[in-house]
Amino acid sequence: MAITDWPELERPREKLLHHGAAVLSDAELLAIFLRTGIKGTSAVDLSRDLLQRFGGLRELLESSQEAFCQGPGLGNAKYAQLQAVLEMSRRHLLASLERGDVMESPSAVRMFLSAKMRHYRQEVFACLFMDNKHRIIRFEPMFFGTIDAASVYPREVVRKALEVNAAAVILTHNHPSGIAEPSAADRHITERLVNALQLVDVRVLDHMVIGDPEVVSFAERGLI
Repeated sequence: MAITDWPELERPREKLLHHGAAVLSDAELLAIFLRTGIKGTSAVDLSRDLLQRFGGLRELLESSQEAFCQGPGLGNAKYAQLQAVLEMSRRHLLASLERGDVMESPSAVRMFLSAKMRHYRQEVFACLFMDNKHRIIRFEPMFFGTIDAASVYPREVVRKALEVNAAAVILTHNHPSGIAEPSAADRHITERLVNALQLVDVRVLDHMVIGDPEVVSFAERGLI
């Protein structure tokens, strides 16, 4: 049966408009994104098949272009549309943080950094630079590869902090393994960065290690 033949309040789009997006299942949300199914399969049934094929909504959303486009009913146009939606979500999170003191919204900071960092398949080290009122100046990925004392250069972080006139910074990097527990190397480079940035009066407010789904805060652990 086509979705247009369903009772009105059971159709994903109408259900969303009447009750809000939160009540929809993953398949129903994906069906709204897909808009149409394929011959003999409704958008909702196609969505269920795709979720099963990829292993879930997150796995589908974070799949590579090649893997995504191999799914039935998908292709480059849908992939481009999806990437645009994901980037708008990240920018919405950043815009929400930019309105004021980021330290007043630690959960929003976690969500933003997780959204920016979690999908990398290699370790990435980045900085969230802020002014003296903890308002965001810039988010900057800086180093790629294994994050240790040999690959993260404090002088480059100091140079960038001075360039953007930052007064504070939140350090962050991801663990592609999904395990967010800080390593000895993580602690060592954090100490070096804190000491280097202190010389130019830039405060390190935190270092967040992005795992999946856990995020570990050095500040909350008393490590900064």
